[in-house]
Amino acid sequence: MAQDLEFIKMHGTGNDFVVVDARANGARAWAELAPKLCDRNFGVGSDGLLLIDTDDSQGYQFRMFNPDGSEAEMCGNGIRCFAKYLYDTGEIGEGWLDVDTLAGMLKVNVHPGDNDHFSVSVDMGPPFLAPAEIPVQANTTPVKDLPLSVNGTDLTITAVSMGNPHAITFLDDIESFPLTTIGPEVEHHPAFPKRTNFEIAQVVGRDRIEVKVWERGAGPTLACGTGACATAVAARLHGLTDETVTVGLPGGDLTISWDGQGHVLMRGAAQTVFSGSWLQGG
Repeated sequence: MAQDLEFIKMHGTGNDFVVVDARANGARAWAELAPKLCDRNFGVGSDGLLLIDTDDSQGYQFRMFNPDGSEAEMCGNGIRCFAKYLYDTGEIGEGWLDVDTLAGMLKVNVHPGDNDHFSVSVDMGPPFLAPAEIPVQANTTPVKDLPLSVNGTDLTITAVSMGNPHAITFLDDIESFPLTTIGPEVEHHPAFPKRTNFEIAQVVGRDRIEVKVWERGAGPTLACGTGACATAVAARLHGLTDETVTVGLPGGDLTISWDGQGHVLMRGAAQTVFSGSWLQGG
């Protein structure tokens, strides 16, 4: 019989995770456990299962499974929680730290404060703009103004990858848009061979964008770090915003900077909610 699973519940701007130190729990069928743990009625409840692990060189490795059991390449809100966990357990201090992800090696830097004022900066690396890198079926780089028809709704998409694929559409009013209806259609659209995250965005000034997200494998969430980054990149590609922009999400704000050529920088909160033991340890 498997042992009980010790976990920490954390969130980054409302994007919540069951955080497990995989180094202390041995090999588990994580893809099978994720839907059970993430279930908000019969499990702990979260937008994803986040694992603290080590890579082949014994460095820090970030892994995250969606509620449907699929493994995500990266998660911007999750990696901030990852960094806070390591800081809270005394494994790291301030200063840039390399973290291995399926999207490549990224850097994080903690900004200590109490639980309500703790934040983390993340060097998200450069955005991927070529169709094959995203991936998306398109013929131009960058992929701007790509027409997409779903469920009788005509959209204009900008496609960006932050290690995981994103489709962004800019609207005059995101509140009236039927995200829960159109979101899954965009996620599974044949133009995206690995499915896609979907962001609807409303530019309210050169320094602020309001965004709502349909996350691949999770559905609507209160925030998406990679989605905020991808949206900021898309807005800059269209000349709609300046280098640094605040991205407002239902769960809170993230600060994103991109100079139009180099790496994308993100800063946002990370908070611990509670710890516990899952008695169906799998």
